[in-house]
Amino acid sequence: MDKVKLAIVYYSSTGTNYQLAKWAEEGAKEAGAEVKVLKVEELAPQAAIDSNPAWKAHVEETKDIPVATNDDLEWADAYIFSTPTRYGNVASQMKQFIDTTGGVWAEGKLVNKVVSAMASAGNAHGGQEATIKSLYTTMMHWGAIIVTPGYTDKSIYAAGGNPYGTSVTIDQDGKMIEDVKEAVKHQAKRTVMIAEWIKKGSK
Repeated sequence: MDKVKLAIVYYSSTGTNYQLAKWAEEGAKEAGAEVKVLKVEELAPQAAIDSNPAWKAHVEETKDIPVATNDDLEWADAYIFSTPTRYGNVASQMKQFIDTTGGVWAEGKLVNKVVSAMASAGNAHGGQEATIKSLYTTMMHWGAIIVTPGYTDKSIYAAGGNPYGTSVTIDQDGKMIEDVKEAVKHQAKRTVMIAEWIKKGSK
């Protein structure tokens, strides 16, 4: 059987969700997947980016990361989305990308894709769970198959115990509070595993 093709689609202003995406890539590759790490297009004005040194530095650091397209969604068997929380919802940059998927959705090209999601916020009750569930609402419309980590590995407890998807809290210095690397890798491996089952079963 061909390798599972996984698209990891993220938005990150100062690097947190980019790091989550890279850990997911690591886990997925360990599980044997072919992986693309893709950012969604930045919508913020350059003046806003320039006003925040960490944001400006991260944009420069990731300038060579490809921007996600609908072709990438067609290519992949499975997706992992990662986004910061904005008032308990997805970042506008991620929402903008999702809102461009109407064409491929209408053609039925997102049906039975496997999907999982991750999030970050500035405090422990800043909306991570609501953000992930908001993403999953879209995936229900797609007809995708949602794969959550649940409580399937001890790493999830160490990461804060979010059963919907790995989430992390960021302190005032932009550092991750919880240790989530292993939870992210487990979530990616689980996503690839379920996608393998579905790929085999659909042949």
